[in-house]
Amino acid sequence: MIEANWDLDALRAFLHILGASVWVGGQVIVAALVPALRKVGPEATQAVAQQFGRVAWPFFALSVATGLWNIFEVDFADAATSYHVTFGVKFVLVIATGLAAWLHTKATERRHIAMLGSVAGVTAIAALLLGVTL
Repeated sequence: MIEANWDLDALRAFLHILGASVWVGGQVIVAALVPALRKVGPEATQAVAQQFGRVAWPFFALSVATGLWNIFEVDFADAATSYHVTFGVKFVLVIATGLAAWLHTKATERRHIAMLGSVAGVTAIAALLLGVTL
């Protein structure tokens, strides 16, 4: 018989994946909706972006918190160099996605809004990919 193994490792992994799923998936969905929202009007785009932020930022924080929790559970001394490199690059990408997303919320020029949103999305997807490889 196969048994479920619910322990702190499973909870930590679940919460980390949940946080990353909402953060990354939400960005993909919002980016896909922007063209339709622009047809409705700038207030629609702004309203959706603000509501997304209310949901996404707490999940980003959850992902970062559980990522830090993950650090304490990995034996870095026994990890391969490739693990260290992958983790380091992922860490930089997580910082980049958070910073780009925050700057995106502060930008006022349409080209800066678009560029920073794109950077936030691409770095989020790249961090997700590296997270899967870890």
